[in-house]
Amino acid sequence: MTTDCAPASRASTILANVFGDHGPTPVASLAPLAQSLGVGAVFAKMETGRPLGSFKSLGGTYAAIAAVARALGKPLDRICDVTGLSDGLPHLICASDGNHGLAVAAGARHAGVSCTVILHGGVPEIRANRIRDAGATVRVASGTYDDAVDLARKLAAEDGYVVIPDTSLDPADPVVADVMAGYAVITDELKQQFATDRLDRPTHVFVQAGVGGLAAAVASGLDGWLAPPARVIIVEPDQAPCVALAMAAGRPVRAAGHLETSADMLSCGVASAPALKILREYGALCMTVSEAELAMSAMNLEAATGITTTSSGAAGLAALSAATADPLRRRDLGLTGDSRVLVLITEARPSS
Repeated sequence: MTTDCAPASRASTILANVFGDHGPTPVASLAPLAQSLGVGAVFAKMETGRPLGSFKSLGGTYAAIAAVARALGKPLDRICDVTGLSDGLPHLICASDGNHGLAVAAGARHAGVSCTVILHGGVPEIRANRIRDAGATVRVASGTYDDAVDLARKLAAEDGYVVIPDTSLDPADPVVADVMAGYAVITDELKQQFATDRLDRPTHVFVQAGVGGLAAAVASGLDGWLAPPARVIIVEPDQAPCVALAMAAGRPVRAAGHLETSADMLSCGVASAPALKILREYGALCMTVSEAELAMSAMNLEAATGITTTSSGAAGLAALSAATADPLRRRDLGLTGDSRVLVLITEARPSS
């Protein structure tokens, strides 16, 4: 599969209409950390400064507006407050751990349509309140994120709502494709930033996965651009390894257990089939990290740089630290003193 930059470019234009001055998030060089880990460089793409505080603002917002455009048969750039139309306005619905729902709510508000977000009981109230403040109705499903996904699809079927998922069992799901096109804005920005700053391209990228959409967008978007050995490592909590299970099985399978992890944005039980298709095609590797490694990574990042994030946001860095501390894993991943590693700090820590 060849990366098509056109959807990402289109998404960037639409997102600028929603969020105004929607500039690239910075790339930070973490030289002291690179030295301590025994690699040549560590670059961090700082999604903490993204509108709404996470990379999810790119995918869910764009996909929501694209879905409204499809439902109304209107051009994407004409979808801005359609409340003057009395008939046929879609009602959007999605399941979320918090960030995707906030992004979909922002897209719905921009378009002037109503929106329901299904959360599960483990989502902190601060995240639920942010979604309500964005104008969406919040409902809480019992169980896990995957139970919320099931409830969203059930309500959509019953009430004729338009689902804005970030995961699907259909490898060709057009809405999930829109979500990943939004995430591809990140890789477009990275390529331009490395070229502008005359930086040597990364040899490795560690990218966290919930259902796998971000990881798939990164693997696809950076294909042919990374320097050898060009390793893409997918990172998951060992309590919720749904992408690793799917990669091994060749299809989405449900992870067992309650999926309880401090990386709550990654507590997903079933990988997305569209993401899985891309990740398998590009030969991405899988790695899980423990709860202790997740917690330590966020604390170490803040102590070293002042950058605050969550266990979810620092998961890629947690895996890099664990990999460099293990001689066998270092060898298997081709990590050396000359390696240049890219990580994504995917979300800001929510303020109370």
